[in-house]
Amino acid sequence: MRMRSAFPLCTVVIALLQGGPAQAQAARDIRRPTVHTAQGTLRGAVGSDVRTFSGIPYAAPPTGTRRWRPPGPAPVWTGERDATKPGSPCPQLNGEAPGEPPKLVGGEDCLFLNVTTPAARPSRSLPVMVWFHGGGFVQGAGSEYDATRLTGQGKVITVTLNYRLGALGHLAHRELRDPYAGNYALADQQAALRWVRRNIGAFGGDPANVTIFGESAGGFSVCAHLAARGSRGLFQKAIVQSGPCGNDFVTLPRAQARAERLAADLGCTTDVLACLRAKPMADLAPIGSDEIFTATARIGDMPWIFTAGTPALPLQPLDALRRGRAVQVPLIQGGTRDEMRPFVAVQFDAQGRPVTAQQYPRMTADLFGEDAKAVLDRYPLSAFRTPSLALATVLGDWGRKLGACSQLPAADAAARRTPVYEFEFAEDSAQEILGFPLGASHGSDVPYLLDGPAGANPMSPAKQELSRDMIAYWTRFAATGDPNRPGLPHWPAYHSGGTALSLASGPDGIRPVDLAAAHGCAFWNGR
Repeated sequence: MRMRSAFPLCTVVIALLQGGPAQAQAARDIRRPTVHTAQGTLRGAVGSDVRTFSGIPYAAPPTGTRRWRPPGPAPVWTGERDATKPGSPCPQLNGEAPGEPPKLVGGEDCLFLNVTTPAARPSRSLPVMVWFHGGGFVQGAGSEYDATRLTGQGKVITVTLNYRLGALGHLAHRELRDPYAGNYALADQQAALRWVRRNIGAFGGDPANVTIFGESAGGFSVCAHLAARGSRGLFQKAIVQSGPCGNDFVTLPRAQARAERLAADLGCTTDVLACLRAKPMADLAPIGSDEIFTATARIGDMPWIFTAGTPALPLQPLDALRRGRAVQVPLIQGGTRDEMRPFVAVQFDAQGRPVTAQQYPRMTADLFGEDAKAVLDRYPLSAFRTPSLALATVLGDWGRKLGACSQLPAADAAARRTPVYEFEFAEDSAQEILGFPLGASHGSDVPYLLDGPAGANPMSPAKQELSRDMIAYWTRFAATGDPNRPGLPHWPAYHSGGTALSLASGPDGIRPVDLAAAHGCAFWNGR
C-alpha cells in the first residue's frame, strides 16, 4: 500500500515541547507505530494522515493439505513483526502486456489483511469499515486499495483483505465433505471478520461497530454475508456496490457438475482430491480467468462464484432477504449508471469486432427467447449511436449480471425490516475504448472512495468535491447507520417504488432519481 509523505519532524518536536507525558507518548507512537494483537506485536508505517499495518496474517496458510479446507487459526509470533509491506496476493493471472500472455502472480500463502488508522490515536473507539475487493473472483488483492482518504477524512478504521480466488476459493467437488465446499472464499472473509472482532480494538476501532463493504465481486461478497449463517454477529452494517443482491449465485448441483468437469479435464479421475491438491497453480489459476469480461452472462454463469444451497450458504441472498432470514442490518445498495458498457467494449469493440446491426437482434433472441421482440421494440437500434451501446444498455437495465433492475427486488425485500439507502453513481468517466464511451461504468465509483496502489487519482475540483461527499456519506453510515449529515443533500431511506440518490458532480449532481423509470424496471422485473 503506497504511503503518503512521512509525518513532518517539526510536528513531533512541537508535540514534545507543548505537553507532558501524553503528548510525548503520542510522538513516540508516530515515530514507531506498534500495535499489540492477540498474535503478537506489529510494527507499521506512518504517513501524514494515517498509520498503516500491512501483510497481517489472519488465518493459517491454506497450503498443501489445507487446500480446499476452511481457514485454520492464525499464526502467532514473538518480537515485532514487520507490517510495513503487504503480503502476497492470492494466486491469479495478472500483469498482461500487449502481445504477451498473462503471468501467474501471488502464492497460496495469501490470507493477509491490512489496517489503516488515523495518524493520531483517537480518544474514542472508531467505526470500522472492512473492504472486500472486486476482480470477478479470479483477480485482485486488498493491498491494491489505498484507504488514506477514506480513513483520514472519515475518521474510521479501514481494513482491506485477500481471500482465495478461482478454483481455490470456490471448488464444490462432491468429494469435499466440509460445510464450506464451494465457499472457501466466504470462509476466508468470515475468518478475517473474526480477526477484526478480536483485534481491532488494539488499533482504536470499535469491534461492535463494523461495516462490510465491497464492489463487484466484493459487493456480491456482502450479499453472501447477509445470507450466510456464519456471518451473523460479525458486522453491524453493509454496503453493496455493483453487486446486486437480487441476482442468484450458482446452485450446488451445477457447481458440483462444473467441478466434475474440471477434475476430468485435469486428468483427476481417481483419488480426485489428492490429485487436485497435487496440481500446481499453473494448472489451476487459468481456469475461468479469461471469462470475467463476458458481457452476456448472468452472474451465476461466471466461472467462479459463491455456491448457494449449502450448509454455509443455505439460501440465495434474495430468498434470504424475502424470507426474513438474512442478517438484518442497515444497508446501502447501488451501482453505476452504465454498468455493462466496459464488458461489451472489451468483448466486442476492443477486439476489432463491434456488435453489428445484424448481430444485435440475434444476440437479443439468444438471451431472451420469446421475449426478444418486446426487448427490441423497447430498445430499437434507432435509439442508439451504435449496436454495441444498444446491447450494453439492454444488459445494464436487465441487470442479471450487473445493473439497475436486479437491485430493486433486494432493496424492496430488505426495506421491509431494516433501513435501506439506494444509490446510482452517475458521474461520467469521460473514458473510451476505441471510441466506445464508457460513461459511468462499472467500477468508476471506487476511486471516489479508495485510491489505487499508485496513490490518488487526479480529479477536477468538482470531482474532488463529489469524492468528499461520498466519503462523508459512507463513513457517516458506518458510524450511525444513517448516511445523512449536515451540509450534504438529504438521502432519503428507500421505500418501494425505485427511487435512489444519484451521485454526480455539479450543483444538481446529487439528487433523487427514479431508478425504476430510468432503466425500465417495470418492463424487466415483470418478466
